[in-house]
Amino acid sequence: MKANCKKYKWTLIIGCIVTALPILVGLLLWNRLPDEIATHFGSGNVANGWSSKPFTVFGIPGIMVAVELVLFFATAYDPKRRNIDEKLMRLLLWIIPVISLITNLSIYAIALGKKVDIGMVTNVCVGVVFIIMGNYMHRVKQNYTVGIKLPWTLNSEENWNRTHRMSSWLFVLCGILFIINGVVLQTEWMIGAAIFMVIAPGIYSFILYKKGV
Repeated sequence: MKANCKKYKWTLIIGCIVTALPILVGLLLWNRLPDEIATHFGSGNVANGWSSKPFTVFGIPGIMVAVELVLFFATAYDPKRRNIDEKLMRLLLWIIPVISLITNLSIYAIALGKKVDIGMVTNVCVGVVFIIMGNYMHRVKQNYTVGIKLPWTLNSEENWNRTHRMSSWLFVLCGILFIINGVVLQTEWMIGAAIFMVIAPGIYSFILYKKGV
């Protein structure tokens, strides 16, 4: 585990700094930001959830840093951590920092009266993440942290491999649909597509299991 931590030490440190960078930006903008800041938006980019200025500036980036650390240590202590591809691991450690920058800076911009299409930003970000993950999914080997971790995939390497090949295509397709939705449609039906993307691999894996795979 120590060797694994050392290998990704600087990726983690830089990632946490980038994730927390919106705190510094928020402090610089502190006097210009309102006391209540819109942090959640519904269809049509209409705000439907607000947070206090301190929570927005310190809390949201802080939570994301915590998520980054949990992700890192979960993989570092994974008994099958050697099966996690190094490129994939570094990619995972950069997803949270990038999302933190984009989402928090968008929130600040909207709070300052700037016109930001938060629906497009969110959908495109999710879509890009899905596409990138999909391109790596078929290469993920059995482990307890990353991938479709079900009793049947963890019990059978063939089941794991087939399920992840199927998931790879599904993630890419769903990612493309999210981008199209963000740029053109911006409808809420993509939540259903995301749920299907999560459920379908499990059903497929179970079918393989029933067939003896």
